[in-house]
Amino acid sequence: MSAPDLTIKPLGPDTWADLESVMGARGGARGCWCMHWRLSIAEWMENKGDGNKAALRALAEQDAPPGVVGYLDEDPVAWCGFGNRADFPRMQRSTLLQPVDDEPVVSLTCLFVKKGHRRDGISTPLITAVCDYLSETSEIRTVEAYPVEPPAGRTIGPDTAMTGIASAFLAAGFTEVARRKSDRPIVRYELP
Repeated sequence: MSAPDLTIKPLGPDTWADLESVMGARGGARGCWCMHWRLSIAEWMENKGDGNKAALRALAEQDAPPGVVGYLDEDPVAWCGFGNRADFPRMQRSTLLQPVDDEPVVSLTCLFVKKGHRRDGISTPLITAVCDYLSETSEIRTVEAYPVEPPAGRTIGPDTAMTGIASAFLAAGFTEVARRKSDRPIVRYELP
């Protein structure tokens, strides 16, 4: 199977409806709207659903996009959330995902593929497209991600896979730099 021809556009007011299409009525996984790492657990739970959606919408209105929407033939099919690691306070406090070192990084925090397109080989082209985009738009040259590595032969749901699957990042040229739990590598890619 050949890799899909995927294009991306930064999230903003003009692509918001496309993101809604990707996320669906549930807002991704359990009303998250890609706010899991940006809020405390109490704030996230209080905002679950419409509150988290409004918070992401406010971020989409700012100059620096909080991520990109992925398209196959103009059909929105995927989302990748990212930002400076400092934008994700919950991640900073995580013993599992705490900083590896003092290197400034752009964190890829969410990889979400629209239902009906999962298992279509979209993740690696999406990661590659995001890195190409960041190489042109980011002053930070190190991209870091926090995927899961499910046991061989097991599939996992979107709640667990929200940060992406390790094999997709490795196929996109990322290398493992830390692992604090057997199924949670931290991977990096150096932008040209």
